Amino acid sequence: MMRVLLAFTTAVGLAGGGVVAWEAAEHAPRVEKASYFDADAPLQPKRIIIGLDISMSNPLIDDRDFAAKVALRISKMVGGLGFASEVYVRTFGSYDASENSFYYDAVLSTRARPENVAAEIQRLVSGVPMLVERGRFHPQRRTNIIGFLDNVRESIGCGRMPTTIVLASDGIEDSEYARLDDSDEHLPKPDGRPFRQCTSLQILGVGQGTHSPKKTARLRYEWQRWADAAGFQEFVGLNDW
Repeated sequence: MMRVLLAFTTAVGLAGGGVVAWEAAEHAPRVEKASYFDADAPLQPKRIIIGLDISMSNPLIDDRDFAAKVALRISKMVGGLGFASEVYVRTFGSYDASENSFYYDAVLSTRARPENVAAEIQRLVSGVPMLVERGRFHPQRRTNIIGFLDNVRESIGCGRMPTTIVLASDGIEDSEYARLDDSDEHLPKPDGRPFRQCTSLQILGVGQGTHSPKKTARLRYEWQRWADAAGFQEFVGLNDW
């Protein structure tokens, strides 16, 4: 029943998200099942919060090969989790809740096994370009990365278990905080260390679509500096892998 519920959740996005996951599944690459069980000891529960950047600048929305690559990496992370771990998927771009109503939540268990949840998420992420084509996701004109991070910190948080926030994003903040497409713009210093309970911030696709190693390096530096100041224990910013 939980497996059916997970598929249905992906399909309708719970509160009216309107994402049809079985459409994505038709075009998804073969699902990779990752090992999650250690014969010597159970894995410590962890939390992964996945943010899908559907702003216009992000190649995730129209590059099927890149979406499949991101999907495989994220699915391996989810498939490597132990029982009682938590997985959350959200979309972001505009700072507008009505534009980003899709969500997918799961607590891993014998009914929502890691490999099954990983497969659902792989299908969803790899299917983003098709979902955009079919009008299920709508490309957005702004990229509120900091605003999104603040929202998930408040709504989900990083307490109780190690928490990794993974963003499928080009890392180009485009909001009232900064316009990182402009080389003279910089991310603001966070107030205090609001993410000090969070383990890791990972951005998959930094600089993708810019075709510029220099711009990619600048974006990575901006986010490394910001993540350190915000209190994350680790920052990973990958253009390719």
